[in-house]
Amino acid sequence: MNKSVFIISLSAVLFMSSCASKKDLENCQNENRELTRNYQDAKEQLAANKARISSLEDQLAQQKKDYAALQSSLDKSLSNASQNNVSIEKLVDQINESNQYIRHLVEVKSKSDSLNMVLTNNLTRSLSKEEMKEVDVQVLKGVVYISLADNMLYKSGSYEINDRAAETLSKIAKIIKDYKDYDVLIEGNTDDVPVNSAAASMKNIRNNWDLSCLRASSVVQALQNEYGVDPKRLTAGGRGEYNPLTSNNTEVGKQRNRRTQIIITPKLDQFMDLIDKAPDAE
Repeated sequence: MNKSVFIISLSAVLFMSSCASKKDLENCQNENRELTRNYQDAKEQLAANKARISSLEDQLAQQKKDYAALQSSLDKSLSNASQNNVSIEKLVDQINESNQYIRHLVEVKSKSDSLNMVLTNNLTRSLSKEEMKEVDVQVLKGVVYISLADNMLYKSGSYEINDRAAETLSKIAKIIKDYKDYDVLIEGNTDDVPVNSAAASMKNIRNNWDLSCLRASSVVQALQNEYGVDPKRLTAGGRGEYNPLTSNNTEVGKQRNRRTQIIITPKLDQFMDLIDKAPDAE
């Protein structure tokens, strides 16, 4: 009896123990499956995170490249801007210097024009009405032209100065001496009528070139010898028949073309000195 009870009790214990082991096994298996799923999820999450990190690293690297390119472009722009500013400043300085020089030239020209006008006015006021009929005074391009008719200056058919010209030449000589900074060119001009070489007064004169030069030379020597003009300021020249004022087809035209011009100009070296004395840039 006791033996049977023991066997039954042992069987019950083994059965209960067997049931408990199965349950634990199932629980273990369930936990294992859960852990496996969690592990796979974690692996997938890790892989995704790695991919994201890699993408972010690529983006960061690209951003660094873009930043470096922008910085380089900015540096270049700043450098160019600085150079441009320097160039603009230089250009402005050059423009200012040019403007100053232009103003200086205008002042020089204005001074020269003023002196020419004073000279011209002084001469015309000194001439009589009768003299003004045979003397033409003009200012052209900064130069004073005094044109004298040949019938007033010279003996008929000659290059010798007549007595009637003395008073007029003395007044012109006074003006020339008053304005010592001017040079004087005496220029002879003729009409196109050939020289009458057979005339005694035209002996050894070959053509109108010779005649125009000799007439200019006569005036120069009169200004020097009779009126005391410095010969270093005087130049004689002839242009023959090749510088007419008008046509030689009429007698009036020929009379106008037969003339001697006294051309008064500022001394070139002094005028250039005035130009060279440009003001310093401020």
